[in-house]
Amino acid sequence: MSLSLRPLAIAAALLATTTLTTAVSAQAQAPNPVRIGVLADEAGFASDIGGKGAVLATRMAVEDFGGTVLGRPVEVLSADMQNKPDVASNIVRRWFDLDGVDMVTDIPVSSVALAVQAVAREKKKVLMISAATTTELTNAQCSPYSIHWADDTASLAVGTTKAVVQAGGTSWYFITADFAFGTAMEKAATEAIKQAGGSVVGSVRHPMGTSDFGSYLLSAQGSGAKVVALANVGAETIGTIKQAGEFGLTESGQRLVGYIVFITDIHSLGLELAKGLYVTSGFYWDRDDRTRAWSKRFFERHGKMPTKEQANTYLATLHWLKGVKAAGSTDAAAVTAAMKAMPTDYFGTPGSIRKDGRVLYDLNLYQVKSPAESKAPWDYYKQVRSIPASEAFLPLETSGCPFVTGK
Repeated sequence: MSLSLRPLAIAAALLATTTLTTAVSAQAQAPNPVRIGVLADEAGFASDIGGKGAVLATRMAVEDFGGTVLGRPVEVLSADMQNKPDVASNIVRRWFDLDGVDMVTDIPVSSVALAVQAVAREKKKVLMISAATTTELTNAQCSPYSIHWADDTASLAVGTTKAVVQAGGTSWYFITADFAFGTAMEKAATEAIKQAGGSVVGSVRHPMGTSDFGSYLLSAQGSGAKVVALANVGAETIGTIKQAGEFGLTESGQRLVGYIVFITDIHSLGLELAKGLYVTSGFYWDRDDRTRAWSKRFFERHGKMPTKEQANTYLATLHWLKGVKAAGSTDAAAVTAAMKAMPTDYFGTPGSIRKDGRVLYDLNLYQVKSPAESKAPWDYYKQVRSIPASEAFLPLETSGCPFVTGK
């Protein structure tokens, strides 16, 4: 190198070193993001009730909180767990071990939630379960780091069953999905039916992914039961109700009851088929000014009114972020303690979190309107009665949660 070029080379080297040092320094100073994982059904039978809408609800909660917590940006990851416990468990292990995920939410399908909860308990990570409904999540298989925000099989059974039995529906037949949710739902509903003075005359179970319910409906018709209860969910509930219409089930005098029905199910069915169905829920978009305001924002971005699963995912995420702020940390034990210590906010209606992780809030029993009663798109429900939290959820005294009972 000539003497005349050497100063230029030295200057370039110094500039490169300075630039690299600045970049490394900036990278070192940038705070690590807080990460939330949305474990969703993005393509299966529950994709319409959660899916991309649950991911959107999570992002809306982060945005409404301000996008940061403890001076760190909040990032949202999502994955399709395909409704398979092994797939879901592998996803959350990777999230916890490699991707720095601090909390996981949504989590539909009870068998998936129980499998994921076992992983999260081992890794000492927070779950904000806003979709799965089995009461086992806060009983024998509970975790000190889980908050069960979704209504559960016991609470779903209470309001609907009591109203239908009181209206003369004293004999019941179940069409049940053959997985953890379905069997738990049938068991809880059977207990509620007997307590209300009714009886169960029979039941039949179908595998996940069933599309033809003809044989099950024929069995229900042949049972002579006054009420045919559906302990399934999502696309399978829609399919059962549609085929029940084709079989003339209700025209023959039998009453159809769906235990876990979402507003998107009603939208898919249409009011002519769905009219008269009972729906138990803590959330309905048109309940009051606060639910309407949030739901309209959601609708502008999603094109559909939110389901209770999507609304619960929003509320659960927001409460977790408040817990992180209050704890001053993302440590699971500290955040869970902070969340249980503060009241919940169900779109303006206060609630609480028990020591076993069960979120307590009032529910409402709705009935689906007829086409003549509906005044606008998505105007589908009319309230039958309110169900206080003390009536809806199993009492803590009945809990089998080890860290609550000490056994």
